[in-house]
Amino acid sequence: KGWNPSEKEMASVVAIHNAVNERTWMEVMKWEAMHCEACSNPRLVRFQGKPTEYTPKARMNHMMGYNLPFDRHDWVVDRCGTQVRYVIDFYTGKATNSAPVSYYLDVRPAVDSWQAVVDRFRMTMSTYFPSPTKTEEKAPSYQS
Repeated sequence: KGWNPSEKEMASVVAIHNAVNERTWMEVMKWEAMHCEACSNPRLVRFQGKPTEYTPKARMNHMMGYNLPFDRHDWVVDRCGTQVRYVIDFYTGKATNSAPVSYYLDVRPAVDSWQAVVDRFRMTMSTYFPSPTKTEEKAPSYQS
């Protein structure tokens, strides 16, 4: 965002954009993995860019001294008949010689249902207290 690439640079811009979208979908699928027994084939229904509408989490982090995201999207996923909205904050990462383009994604279900609240709690708990019996949850495959 905020760049004015030349025609020569467009191939790189498209490749970066596609890589970011693929990574975002992978992050959404980490959340959807909690529901893979009920729905093994979630699909992206639509997405909307909202670069000037910051999420409450982004605003709170900014008040604590962190940078605001350079972009925000809302993605709506069809979980076998149930539409689930995800919010994605896109942050600029630290560029290095080996990775001149770097970004950080903060992907999570929007808190607009009790299931989203439960999912956020479950993901937080699994991050800090991983199950000793589970190796890796089976994530649903990519479907558009």
